[in-house]
Amino acid sequence: MDSQKEQLYWRCRRGMLELDELLQSFLDQGFDKLDDEQRVAFQQLIRLQDQELLPYLLGQTLPTDGKMAHVVNCIRHAYRP
Repeated sequence: MDSQKEQLYWRCRRGMLELDELLQSFLDQGFDKLDDEQRVAFQQLIRLQDQELLPYLLGQTLPTDGKMAHVVNCIRHAYRP
């Protein structure tokens, strides 16, 4: 794992198991498919507080920023329990 992805992996460790599973699954399954702008959007997304991020990842709402909304959809589709 490269150093950037390793840092992101640790930043994706949250206080909520649901977020941990969604974000870490995405890093394993879909992160490498993102372009540079989408990777920036992912980094912005994981800076959000858990209570702001969870509704996005559970499909209750989407960010108004189109790139972030695209990344949220990618995260949701990458999760395979």
